[in-house]
Amino acid sequence: MYSVKSLLMSGILLVSLGLSGCGGITDDLAPSGEDKRPDVEAGTIGTQVGQQSPDWSLFDTLGNSRGLYDELASSTGVVLYFTMWCPICETHMQDMRTEVIPNFPTVKFFLVDYVSGTITNSRHVQEDSNYTDIETLVDTKQEVLDLYNATMGTTVVINSAGYIVEMNEDYKDGVKLTETLQALP
Repeated sequence: MYSVKSLLMSGILLVSLGLSGCGGITDDLAPSGEDKRPDVEAGTIGTQVGQQSPDWSLFDTLGNSRGLYDELASSTGVVLYFTMWCPICETHMQDMRTEVIPNFPTVKFFLVDYVSGTITNSRHVQEDSNYTDIETLVDTKQEVLDLYNATMGTTVVINSAGYIVEMNEDYKDGVKLTETLQALP
């Protein structure tokens, strides 16, 4: 039989080996909080904060083509939230629905479904999840997802001039999103 002490030592050894073999993972255990994205030149076209977003077009769940700059023409900004319809996304979307969206009636909010595969499937998930009150764009080829280097929970804010402002990151609690939207002209 193995003693508790030998099992504990074996466990510590395995964890240590695992961490040492992951090259740099220990940085994730105590993150600095500093933004390590590369600096961008203001006014350039790109997908980082401070850059003008390239135009794109996706279909919504009703089959309508929706282009970024068409949406910006009639709003003070656009918010994209990339969703997989998972429990974490549900929490974020519900918080956004109740705590953020009602306070910004001139901003267009879009869920971006990049996992359902078709407009029909996305519409079914949208209806089943009870999110028909928030417009959903269907990114069947993950083009916009890749454009913004997004993933589940990524939130992008684009002002009426087409610039990405202060937010291209994962949604947390709505505080930064609210602050960013309050600063829109």
